[in-house]
Amino acid sequence: MLTLPKKPKIIEQKGNQAVFEIEACYPGYGVTLGNAFRRVLLSSLSGAAVTGVKIKGIQHEFSTIPHVIEDVVQIILNLKQIRFKLHTDQSIKFLLKAKGEKEVKAKDIKITSEAEIINKDIHIATLTDKKAELEMEIEVESGLGYLPTEQQKKGKLEVNKIAIDAIFSPVLKVNSSIENMRVGEKTNYDRLRINIETDGTITPKEAFLKAAKILVDSFEVFTLLKEKSAKSKTDSGKKTVKVKKEKKEKPAKSKSDSNKMDISKIRVEDLKISSRTRTVLNNAGLKTVAGLVRKKGKDLEKIEGMGSKGIVEIKRALGKIGLTLKL
Repeated sequence: MLTLPKKPKIIEQKGNQAVFEIEACYPGYGVTLGNAFRRVLLSSLSGAAVTGVKIKGIQHEFSTIPHVIEDVVQIILNLKQIRFKLHTDQSIKFLLKAKGEKEVKAKDIKITSEAEIINKDIHIATLTDKKAELEMEIEVESGLGYLPTEQQKKGKLEVNKIAIDAIFSPVLKVNSSIENMRVGEKTNYDRLRINIETDGTITPKEAFLKAAKILVDSFEVFTLLKEKSAKSKTDSGKKTVKVKKEKKEKPAKSKSDSNKMDISKIRVEDLKISSRTRTVLNNAGLKTVAGLVRKKGKDLEKIEGMGSKGIVEIKRALGKIGLTLKL
């Protein structure tokens, strides 16, 4: 019998890093669960990152800024290290203005209530003269995984805007380890440990729970195949089952009043006949099987649009449920 693992627990936590332990995993399931968690944690959790920047007086990333030690490429690399936490799904633009001789850090960015900067001490640039001036517009967006500049639609880029490769994932590092453990008399069960390190925008516990929910929701979709098949089978066989029930429990050959009431509940459209024959019977006012079995073959021949093939079809359908036309 396949046993489920025990409830996960945190065995070590320090800052934005934590180690989760899952015991009593069925043999081989440690690798299965560890790989699934690692893939989801690194690729499927949403986060925020800088996707573009406009620097006053600069047209491309291969430029230098007067009285600034760092060139534009280095400034962009520094901006990519800033971790934002957005409270909206919309992209937001932030301003940074600095003058004079100073060191510019992430905390100098003017943010709104819709965002937070987690690592405010990240170095951006160094201004070396009183005449130095640095002004930029930083665009931050939410997303999943990694977005290279090649995938950003260049047609929508503003004039002088420099696109930046964006790493949205809030998880910096994930690794897993597996060791054997004893469960009852067996010693080949897996003990899985998952080490998660985040960027501070979410806690390791939040990352673990979000990844678990994504996996559960994804696998739950596969169970819909069984539900859909069962529903389809019920819908397609609903009428047939009803007719068979009448045949098994209440034989139509009996002419008692109770059986007449039963067959009166079976509609012509429940019979396995062609849509053309069904339409002809409905037009003639024959909508129930009870009314149909009162008719003789000669009576059906008089119905407009009814041919010999249709009568044979009706007799065959009635025969399958133990009924016949009136002799």
